[in-house]
Amino acid sequence: MKASDEVTGPVNFGNPQEYSILELGQRILKLTGSKSKIVFEPLPQDDPERRQPDISLAGEILGWSPKVTLEEGLPKAIEYFDNLLQSSR
Repeated sequence: MKASDEVTGPVNFGNPQEYSILELGQRILKLTGSKSKIVFEPLPQDDPERRQPDISLAGEILGWSPKVTLEEGLPKAIEYFDNLLQSSR
């Protein structure tokens, strides 16, 4: 793609592997050892039922693709936020 080419649409970043919010919450609870409960609330009327980003434009324009899986990245994110919370106390 040349700089003069027009880009249409948003450039999505993420991982094309789809996980439900429930799956993500359950993984976080397991990794953190939290005793928090998952609470189910009605979804907003315009809430998308599926969330799977199309990252093809990021690959085409920027040469970007995800390098870290959820299994690798989630523990790192938890550690980062835990350290952030610890340092703010």
